Amino acid sequence: MNHEFQMLAKTFKGLEEVLADELIELGANNVQIERRAVSFTGDKRMLYTANFCLRTASRVLVPIAIFKAKKTDEIYEQVKQLDWAQYMNTSMSFAIDATVYSDLFRHSQFITYRVKDAIVDWWMEHGGVRPNVQLTNPDIYLNVHIAGDTVTLSLDSSGESLHKRGYRVANTQAPINEALAAGMLLLAGWKGQSDFYDPMCGSGTLLIEAALIARNIAPGIYRKGFAFEKWANFDADLFEEVYSDDSREREFTHKIYGSDAGFYAVQTAQKNIQSANLQRDIEVKQIRIEELRLADKNTEGALVMMNPPYGERLSQDKDVLRLYQDIGTTLKHQFCGATAWIISSNEEALKCVGLRPAKRIRLINGDLDCLFNQYVLFSGDRKSWKKSL
Repeated sequence: MNHEFQMLAKTFKGLEEVLADELIELGANNVQIERRAVSFTGDKRMLYTANFCLRTASRVLVPIAIFKAKKTDEIYEQVKQLDWAQYMNTSMSFAIDATVYSDLFRHSQFITYRVKDAIVDWWMEHGGVRPNVQLTNPDIYLNVHIAGDTVTLSLDSSGESLHKRGYRVANTQAPINEALAAGMLLLAGWKGQSDFYDPMCGSGTLLIEAALIARNIAPGIYRKGFAFEKWANFDADLFEEVYSDDSREREFTHKIYGSDAGFYAVQTAQKNIQSANLQRDIEVKQIRIEELRLADKNTEGALVMMNPPYGERLSQDKDVLRLYQDIGTTLKHQFCGATAWIISSNEEALKCVGLRPAKRIRLINGDLDCLFNQYVLFSGDRKSWKKSL
């Protein structure tokens, strides 16, 4: 199957352009930005490559039917018309995920029931054997997307979300999503061209994703598997070629530094870094951000990024506001010449940083609307800095 076909890579709000750039760099065709997704065309090699190499995608879907429907019975009839022997056999289990943006259909769970019924009834009429529905680790993942009266039924080629890289062996509280972390780094222009600092590193996600980008190591290298490996048309030799191709990897001559106030966080980060086999590039130590001193480091041109606590339940919590003040003080006095980025849903706390953002980007972390602010750090006052440009 070397012919080209339509695919759709899902992502987070605010990362669509980053994902589109990734796909273009990988050689995808007809790349078009959509709502929290990017559509593209390619062959089977591109399907495997997209799953293996994309940093900001959550999954890659292959549409198999697009149709109009205003009632669930119409969805049932359309799904039942498909030749399901092309996609599975009766010994294979399947699971269905539905996303609905429509006033016509309000209950996504009922949609999944009707799609399941249509598939089971088709098989009962074509051999009399009922395939199993299995929510955990099924053989076939199906995705139903409804926008208005347009229904798109797709094969999910990824299976478990692509943000689950496979290197994470330990967690701190509320670790940032790996795909979001990679998107933040790419939005900041990170390619490994300088030293990198995360002084509130938690479980080390930003550190690890920064190292993977710096060396251009495919994030899929740690995965145990992808859903397409169970498809009837899976080409094991072709996937081995994709998996073994390290021609895109590059040298990284700088260093990545992480720190955190918590002993457990530092231990967790070190375990994850070791799991990812990136110890040569990343150093982590325990220290509070207000105590951080970098007199022995040249921070000119460095990139600083952090995901501090948001203090969502108590937006005026004095400890949270004081923490953001400490962040601002440390950035001003310890990171002269660097560029810093902070993500937070707490806009009041961000004001306490005491620096004027050069850029503000809206992102979503989990279910929280966040600001991703850029700060250009310079010595002296802003007027003097501008004159020196």
